[in-house]
Amino acid sequence: MNSEKGYSIHLLCDIMKMNRSSYYKWLARPKSKLERENEELVGMIQVLYAKYNGIFGYRRMTMYINRGPENPYNHKRIHRLMGIMGLKSVIRKKRPSYVKSTPQITAENVLNRDFAANGINEKWLTDVTEFKYGSQKAYLSAILDLKDRRIVSYVIGHSNNNQLVFETFDQAILDNPGATPLFHSDRGFQYTSKVFKTKLDEAKMAQSMSRVNRCIDNGPIEGFWGILKAEMYYLRKFQSFVELKAAIEDYIYFYNYERLQAKLGSRAPYEYHDHLLAKQAS
Repeated sequence: MNSEKGYSIHLLCDIMKMNRSSYYKWLARPKSKLERENEELVGMIQVLYAKYNGIFGYRRMTMYINRGPENPYNHKRIHRLMGIMGLKSVIRKKRPSYVKSTPQITAENVLNRDFAANGINEKWLTDVTEFKYGSQKAYLSAILDLKDRRIVSYVIGHSNNNQLVFETFDQAILDNPGATPLFHSDRGFQYTSKVFKTKLDEAKMAQSMSRVNRCIDNGPIEGFWGILKAEMYYLRKFQSFVELKAAIEDYIYFYNYERLQAKLGSRAPYEYHDHLLAKQAS
């Protein structure tokens, strides 16, 4: 209750039927521990909300805030404060579209929606998704590890072709020598080609494919596309390939190294990756 918005203290006290002396006494009183904590939390929320462009809802905001204090704050408290501040996640959901393909070579659905993994590089999922910039299109191919949920490799290109997928696979092999995961994809033409099957055989990887028209069989990477687009792509308009490519690269770095996930113990994928390696070495 103050005069910052053009109302005098005298008028406000009259409206509230409060003596001015009582108001000033209230104003000068020591703040409680709860009030001090809330002020500190409000400041932290404002910083994180601005830093990450408003993409955090109260649950993810709570994970980030609780990286510091010994006594973690309850998500309901963060939810209440964000409500008072008028802050909510700016992301919106959009249904993805899928393109049918005519396969040359197919594989069984070995993965069979078993999205749990015992170790790093045990199961990889891959897919390609489409973006628009101006009046043109770009494509992102990526590989996701089911244990630490990191993006193992990715390539951004102008065409959804074999080269896009092959380069993604080659980069994953280069960065993870000796890895022999179960390799799961949909039935896109790149993955059902004879050349790609040869690449898998040479890498000693077993192949798994989603059933026809069963996008849920490749759920985790479909989920990643949804997250990327909701938290970055749908919030902006891109006019050039260079601009879009830079934004995708920045987001994947953020996802791999900064974006905390509850299923990873409130860690980012590469943080969890390093945690698993350290645990394995001990």
